[in-house]
Order: sequence, then C-alpha cells, then structure tokens
Amino acid sequence: MSVKITGFDDVRNKLKKITDAAQNLHGEHQVAIPDLLTEFFIRKHTSLQSAQELFDNSGFKIDSAEDFKAIPDADWDNYISSVSSFNNWQDMLRSATAEYVKKKMGL
Repeated sequence: MSVKITGFDDVRNKLKKITDAAQNLHGEHQVAIPDLLTEFFIRKHTSLQSAQELFDNSGFKIDSAEDFKAIPDADWDNYISSVSSFNNWQDMLRSATAEYVKKKMGL
C-alpha cells in the first residue's frame, strides 16, 4: 500500500516567497507614514478615514516634518489615545509597522 502526498510544491513556493520577503525587509528601512497608516489601518483603529484626517483633526499645525517634531510628545500621545485604540503614538506606530511587515511578507 502506498500513499501519495501532494501539495508540497505549494508549501515550498510559499516558504520561498516568505523567505525572500524577509530578506528584503532585513535591516533598517524608512517607510513613509502613509504606507504605515493606511486607510484600512486608520479605519480599523479610529473613527477617522485616513492619516491625513488624523493629522488635520489634531488641532496642531502640521505642514512639515519640522512642525510635527515640534509637537510635545505628551500632547501628541494624549491626542492619539483620545482618537484611537492605542495608548500613545509609539503603540500606534508599532502596530502599524507589524501590519506593514505582515503584508510585505504575504502573511
């Protein structure tokens, strides 16, 4: 009696894609905020529709990276906790980064 097992090619191909994606993600990368804070992510974790709306509704003047850096961390964290399911900005970024990596790895 013999048993034929199939499907290993599909598994091997999927593992190869994951391995290749992990190698591409290795090291430090700069990822734009819109690539992290996608509309799906913002809608899932806030009552807002987009990252632009998140920034526009903050009450802070954010026309440049310098404007954003000038916002006191505690004030920004308070805003993020008031409009999202996160306690602070770092928690939001960690979650967004994890989702970004999973998507890039095809998981």
